[in-house]
Amino acid sequence: MSDPVRNRQAMLEGMSPVLSEGVYVFCSVRPDTAEKLLKDAVGAFKEEEGTTLVLSLERAEALGFDTDMPMRRIVLSVYSALDGVGLTASVATALAEEDIPCNVIAAFHHDHIFVPEKQAEKAFSVLLNVQQRAEANAVNG
Repeated sequence: MSDPVRNRQAMLEGMSPVLSEGVYVFCSVRPDTAEKLLKDAVGAFKEEEGTTLVLSLERAEALGFDTDMPMRRIVLSVYSALDGVGLTASVATALAEEDIPCNVIAAFHHDHIFVPEKQAEKAFSVLLNVQQRAEANAVNG
């Protein structure tokens, strides 16, 4: 794998969003429950109030969790550096301007943008547009 990208413009140019298959739900569980379910989670984060797990909609339903906020995941394919500045802010701002909420999980290699299922196609289009504008700015700038 190549080196991580730190430059904001380069991160936006190379973000290559991918709308993943599947629908996900954010769930909060007690630590003892989290340990048992971690293998089922696409993501996890420990908080004071409980451990947040990102589970498939099917798994969350089977376990009896609230599934009122189904989400889709858009993976930004650029290998963004953990100390890169501006990618998350640019993505969140572009989505906010279109009234699309997002939850961002910045992992080691890529950023994962979770958006409401009903707005996923629009969100994906918005992010493609952000990338296209960044590419055009690089050519014209």
